[in-house]
Amino acid sequence: MSSNKNSEEYLRIPQWLRVKLPSGTAFRDTAKMLSDLNLNTVCQSAKCPNTWECFSRKVATFLIMGHVCTRNCAFCNITPGRIDPLDPDEPRRVSEAVSRLDLRHVVITSVTRDDLPDGGAAHYAETIKTIRADHPKCSIEVLIPDFQGDKSALETVIEARPDIINHNVETPPDLYDSIRPQADYSQSLELLERVKKSGSGIPSKSGLMVGLGEDDDMIRRVIDDLAAIKCDMVTIGQYMRPTKDHPAVKRYVEPHVFEEYAEYGKSKDIPYMFCAPLVRSSYNAAEAFGML
Repeated sequence: MSSNKNSEEYLRIPQWLRVKLPSGTAFRDTAKMLSDLNLNTVCQSAKCPNTWECFSRKVATFLIMGHVCTRNCAFCNITPGRIDPLDPDEPRRVSEAVSRLDLRHVVITSVTRDDLPDGGAAHYAETIKTIRADHPKCSIEVLIPDFQGDKSALETVIEARPDIINHNVETPPDLYDSIRPQADYSQSLELLERVKKSGSGIPSKSGLMVGLGEDDDMIRRVIDDLAAIKCDMVTIGQYMRPTKDHPAVKRYVEPHVFEEYAEYGKSKDIPYMFCAPLVRSSYNAAEAFGML
């Protein structure tokens, strides 16, 4: 497997990462609906490069429990600040958005809420249950934080019976001190392993980015770790700097290298590997779920 070399601090964005903005009114309609319901999305908060495409297809990843995070991961555009109380009406509004968008698969994520005793697990569970009651045919994927390793918090989410539980490792452990200083790589692996050992049958999913200073050997070792805990789905995409205040991109990985990541993961018996420059953990999530 090849590896791109780091070059200058500021790299030119390659052609394969240049996104063509779709035309039409669907993007504006989706954005207005979310605003009307007072809902946050990770698409907008994280400045995802796929936002135009997804909103134009009437797809969004809901960001619950506010728009301010208790952590400050270097790569993320969701910044820390004053934390608001949980909104008990939010699950209903998310379910209403599922209706208006006519979703067959919904992805729900959140800011990290280390200020809450359960990390927000009960709020996740209530959101899942509300959607399930209103839309029994809609599959539900949750992208959860680590709950600081709290087993009972994870169990609360598992008992709510989402269709997929996703938790991203984000980057190789070699970079955690600089990129995810408030997180613990081993704890993230343990969470994913608990999902598999829970007896629930809920598929596990995880994802990571490239371009933050890792090399391909580090990526392979993360794939090895995820394979060892029998993770069902792995996504790998290119880190893109949200603002000039975020870490510079150290390398742009060419599309064929992402294909090599996918082939390597499949050789380690990970059933589903979705690896490409613009892949994000919730991108084309419905299609990915359909392949399980």
